[in-house]
Amino acid sequence: MAVLAQVQDDVNAALKQGDRDRVHALRLIASELQKAAKEGGSEEVEVLQRERKRRLEAAEAYRAGGREELAAGEEREAELISGYLPAQLSDDELDAIVGDAVARSGAVSPREMGKVMGLVMPKVKGRADGKRVSQAVREKLTAS
Repeated sequence: MAVLAQVQDDVNAALKQGDRDRVHALRLIASELQKAAKEGGSEEVEVLQRERKRRLEAAEAYRAGGREELAAGEEREAELISGYLPAQLSDDELDAIVGDAVARSGAVSPREMGKVMGLVMPKVKGRADGKRVSQAVREKLTAS
């Protein structure tokens, strides 16, 4: 089942349960997915990752401003979005992919991080956050 269809089914289920916060969050996600489908530019996973990242950044900003209740709400929405994303790679799986990319690219210093990232990101698409991948690549290149 496509992610959009699943989100729409979940909106209906949340409506029946009377969970207004969940309905609101799911409708926002569905709206973004529909907009991306119309524009034909982004894949569903990319849209979900972008929206999750926005929620986490907003939570950080709210927390910095002393608005803990709003930060908690944004984090709940980010967690809800995470439920529609593919399972994340384990650290061991990510290390194996990064190690293979470093070996194939011939990179030996952190200056060549771009080469390695270019090989890794298509393989981990949707299954690992860019920051996490970047950190793993940097660690692998500084260790070699």
